[in-house]
Amino acid sequence: MPELSKRTNTFTDSVIRRMTRVSLQYDAVNLSQGFPDFEPPREILERLSQVTHEDFHQYSITWGAQNFREALAEKQSRLLGRKIDPNGEIVVTCGSTEAMMAAMMTVANPGDKVIVFSPFYENYGADTILSGADPIYVPLYPPKFNFNPDELEAAFKQKPKALILCNPSNPCGKVFTYDELKLIANFAERYDTFVITDEVYEHIVYEPHKHVYFSSLPGMWERTISCSSLSKTYSITGWRLGYIIAPAHVIDVAKKVHDFLTVGAAAPLQEAAVVGLKFDDTYYRWLQDKYTKKRDLFLKGLDDIGISHTVPEGAYYILLDISEFGFDSDLEFCEVLARDVGVGAVPGSSFFRENVNHLIRFHFAKKDETLYEALNRLQDLRKKIPVCNLKGR
Repeated sequence: MPELSKRTNTFTDSVIRRMTRVSLQYDAVNLSQGFPDFEPPREILERLSQVTHEDFHQYSITWGAQNFREALAEKQSRLLGRKIDPNGEIVVTCGSTEAMMAAMMTVANPGDKVIVFSPFYENYGADTILSGADPIYVPLYPPKFNFNPDELEAAFKQKPKALILCNPSNPCGKVFTYDELKLIANFAERYDTFVITDEVYEHIVYEPHKHVYFSSLPGMWERTISCSSLSKTYSITGWRLGYIIAPAHVIDVAKKVHDFLTVGAAAPLQEAAVVGLKFDDTYYRWLQDKYTKKRDLFLKGLDDIGISHTVPEGAYYILLDISEFGFDSDLEFCEVLARDVGVGAVPGSSFFRENVNHLIRFHFAKKDETLYEALNRLQDLRKKIPVCNLKGR
């Protein structure tokens, strides 16, 4: 038989999605894959109920339904401080996962280099490799997950085609400061590089931190491909509605890539989601307050148990330090945690290029009662997984 493609030789299946399956296997509280267990806004659900009886069951326009793009353009124009053309500067995709892949294939040729900060959402490395490019990893240093400007410039000196910027960052919860973004912008201009942003957590940022859209920086609109989705903002991760916003000449290419990847996002879901895109600022303040309370609840519970963890500035993830348990493999620890403690997590090694095996990721996009249940189970963590127990589990 002929040999299969070698593209995927260097990576596995998604560890995040695998840990959801492990959580289901052991009936564990799933704090691994980042989706809520509470309902989307009532207005969106009511509109979806209406849409099922209307004529939105066939293909919409390939790059997004007209009213969806118009509502999205109006919303993002307010946030970016510039007028977004709904017809020339937007592509609607099947989630931000497709948006990132389409953006990568729009700018990268085989053999190009792409800068990726580490830790990173696991798809970025795979996206780079699948598009034929070579990743250049630049470390973010805990506890604040700052980068070293000299190391970043050394990466830019390798003449990359693009840099991937996740802001707020998954998994470490970093919100890049204006000064950090400006430094990245200066390098991007100096070395003539695109910046592909993943901003799915744009509305989940904790005071006093502020989210700055990279494309809003002076001179950066022309070289930024902004990717995001409705998944986290409106708690509809299963709807798979994402988008790319970029200058028209970039979108012209992204439209072609998108067309042959997925044809188009689900028409009835686009129609229902228009309601959410038209929410005023009251909704986004409510969302920030909601997640701030969940973050505080969960972190206080971990503090009471005495578990060392990061404090996210944005998004809804924390990294937990499991060094005291002495496991050589964080994947093994997560499997034992799900089986013996009943809480699902993601091994941190799936996010780091560096040899990191002492961190695991939890998320707190859950009902309060779900978080309390997880914390109750974690109370017995050290009894059920004795400290420095390396073998025999």
